[in-house]
Parts: sequence; structure tokens; C-alpha cells
Amino acid sequence: MRGAESFHEWLKQQQPDVVHFHTFGTGLGLHEIKAAKAARARVIATTHSASLGFLCQRGTMMQWGEYLCDGICEPAKCSACELQHRGLSKRMARTVAALPPKISEVANRLPGRLGTALSLNDLIAFNQQRQDDMLELVDAFVVLTGWAFDKVVANGARPEKVRLNRLGVSELPSARKPGPDRRPTSRPIMVGYLGRFEAIKGVEDFARAIASLPRELPIRFEFRGPVNSAAERDLVDHLKGILRGDPRVNFAPPVAPEAAYEVLATYDVLCCPSVCVEGGPTVALEAHAIGTPVIGTRIGGLAEIVTDGENGRLVPPGDWPALAEVLKQMALDPCSTIDRWRSLVHPPRTMAEIVRDYLGLYSAFRPSQLASLKQIVPSENLPSQC
Repeated sequence: MRGAESFHEWLKQQQPDVVHFHTFGTGLGLHEIKAAKAARARVIATTHSASLGFLCQRGTMMQWGEYLCDGICEPAKCSACELQHRGLSKRMARTVAALPPKISEVANRLPGRLGTALSLNDLIAFNQQRQDDMLELVDAFVVLTGWAFDKVVANGARPEKVRLNRLGVSELPSARKPGPDRRPTSRPIMVGYLGRFEAIKGVEDFARAIASLPRELPIRFEFRGPVNSAAERDLVDHLKGILRGDPRVNFAPPVAPEAAYEVLATYDVLCCPSVCVEGGPTVALEAHAIGTPVIGTRIGGLAEIVTDGENGRLVPPGDWPALAEVLKQMALDPCSTIDRWRSLVHPPRTMAEIVRDYLGLYSAFRPSQLASLKQIVPSENLPSQC
């Protein structure tokens, strides 16, 4: 609490023109927005999470953790999904979520897990109210994908308050890897995963797809990511258990950010099998920046980065047999798959473009500040997305 009070006091002292928050969580929410407004600042909030503010209690926008949600927040539906996430069967979760609202209100006063379970409907309704209050308070709510824009509006946001500013890479590489006309893909092909070892990244689906492929298929694989926590070590051990010592698979050390392009250039294809709605992931944009196509899941930013069948492939989230089939097609015919995709992989946006979009948004609130802001990122024209 002392940290929050110090922050609120700091806002009073600074009297900023614009306050920009990024993704709500513990210590950053409605109280901080109100403190910024009390300091007479304009408030911009950017959400980088699948919750899109306070809409998804599960935090993934995946219904039952299995398929893409319709994105509409409803107490009974959302509380059932969260109850299943906390261990109840779908049937029991639906039964508890269907109890009358009055029971949920009273259950707030009950101790322990029973009270938590019975009061989830009330929590979802509370989250809906927080979303409405947040959107009323902020001057702009920025999302990273077109899908997120549509869902925030579908949940009641005024379209003029919601802005789209897509992700980009920090900077483009000095040179892209040679194209398929100069260096066609050779076999065995190399498919890599580069990222965190978390269940929501879909790494188990990738491992199961690999394990199902015939050993004689001309294809190799690499997993790269930090393995520091107990949870990460357990997940990597689980993946190795699925793969059973498959000699085609290598688990490599993590990659420093400045070496990401070098590693991505060695992959014929990057695999992003996410089972969570993401704004990116950024690694998919980095792959495109260096000229490496991506296979991923048909959700979130991936569905807007990759055009299925043109510059990569998309499969339903969690559908490892479909992913395995795509991997098999690539290994058997890299010319009509990988090389064709490579010719249509174009460089993504850069951080400089993202910053210019934000400067355009800031200047809309404080036009007199535009001249000094433009010195940070010189630009002849401010982009229009924000």
C-alpha cells in the first residue's frame, strides 16, 4: 500500500500531461487511473495481455483452455471456464456457475475454497464493472490486434476510445538471410521453437506432434528458451519424456536478445504453437524480419501475422495432429511449402513506428508538446493507427 500511496503522491507532484499505463495487474488498476486523472492528466492504457483489461479471468481467452473464446464476458460462461481451470470438471463447473446470482453474492462472505467457487459469478460481474469504469476513465485504450479491438468494442467499449497499435520488432536486421531463389531449402529441414517454456506457449503440442512423426522423415527440431525456475525445469523434463530421446531433437541454451536474429536465420521454419491469445508473439515478427516463415496457431496476433498457406501455416490451437501433418508436408516437399512461403514473408513494423504512433496519440491530447516529442523519434509524418 505504501508503494501505491507514494506513486499517487508522485503523480500529484509531477502534474504530467499524459500518463501511459501498460497492462493492469496487482498495484496497477482503477485507483492508479483515478490518481492520474486527479492530477489532471490524460490517461492512455495499453493492454498486452489476453485479458484485454478485466475481461478474461482465466487470462488466455481460450474457452475451457481448448479453443478460442468468442471474447464476450458473461458471468455464467466465464465463471464456469475459470472453475474448470481451478480443477472442477466441466459438468460441475457449469452447475456451480448456473446457481442464482444471490447465492454468489452471499458466498463472498464464506471462507475457503467453497466460498471462492460459489462467488465466482459475482467476481466476473465485478470485473465487467471494472472494465466499464476503466473505459470511462481512460482517454484511450490501446490494443495490439484487430481481434482484440473487435472484442473490446463488442463488450461495450466506445469505438472512438479504442486504438490499435500493432507490435513490431526493436529494429530490423542489417540484412535478411538469402531468399529461396539464391538458397533453396535443403533437407533435412530445421524447425525451431524459441521462447519461454510455459504451457500456454503450446510446447507440449509441439513435442507431441514431433513424437508422432516417422523417424525417417528428413526433419530436425530445436527447442530454445530459459530454464531457470522449477516450473520450467519440470516442463522441459515433461517434453523430453514425450520425445523419448528422439535424436532429431535438440534442446539448446537460451538466446540473448541481440543474438535472436542469428538463431532465427538458422531455422527453415519457426514454430509458435501458442494456446493463449497473444498480441504477437514478438519472436514471430523477428522471424519474418530475418526472412524465416512461421507455423502457428489460428488465434490472436499469429492469425494476423501469418496468412495461412501464403507466408506460413496456421492450425487450430491444441491440435497437435494437424501440426504434425503440416510438419510432414514441409519435410516431404520444402520447395512448394517453405520456399513458397519465404518468397512472401515481408519485414514487420519496427519499434520506431510504434513510438511514432504513440507520439501521434500523445500530441492529440497535448498538441503544444508535439515539437519536443518529435525530437525523440524524428518523423516527417505521424502514422495513423493510433
